[in-house]
Amino acid sequence: MDNKNYQRELEAVISEITLRSRVPRLLLHSCCGPCSSYVLEYLAEYFSITVFYYNPNITPQKEYDKRVSELRRLIELLPVKHPIHLEVGTYEPEKFFAMARGLENEPEGGARCLGCYRLRLNEAAKIAAAGNYDYFATTLTISPMKNARKLNTIGEELGRICQVNHLPSDFKKKNGYKRSVELSAKYDLYRQDYCGCVFSEREQLKKKKAAPGT
Repeated sequence: MDNKNYQRELEAVISEITLRSRVPRLLLHSCCGPCSSYVLEYLAEYFSITVFYYNPNITPQKEYDKRVSELRRLIELLPVKHPIHLEVGTYEPEKFFAMARGLENEPEGGARCLGCYRLRLNEAAKIAAAGNYDYFATTLTISPMKNARKLNTIGEELGRICQVNHLPSDFKKKNGYKRSVELSAKYDLYRQDYCGCVFSEREQLKKKKAAPGT
């Protein structure tokens, strides 16, 4: 059983980098504006951040583009200490569906989701290594629906493979998720009720139909 406290590990990294004269560069994989809001507010105090939007799980493309637009708007509006840049990855839904083949009926949080995390984080790790970033991370750990231990385990493994530092995180801790909801309301960000893939949308529709009064 992994009893790591990833928030504490992140704080240890931050304590160490504040002793340096150079601001470290972070490639931050982002799934959407709302999940990025608190993470950017928090980390831009200590890092020079490039937000990397790469989510081949999202369909249709108009949903993908809408999330990009909201993320770009958030970056423009959010007051931060160090500038934030945005890099939008190629829209490649075929890679997600190839990964998900045979896993279509897996429950949310199961093998299909783990494969999806790996798909997105692998691209982030490769981009971070190629760009000589000091660290890479993902905003996904802010979600109460996402398993921070599994995300960090995948990130650590890919960091070793790609030879780039993975920044540990559990952004939902210390009221991080609550703060993201507040910031989403403040900036009137578009909030979706499913992760973006057709399978999570299907699950969400089932829940709505099964809810009392529907």
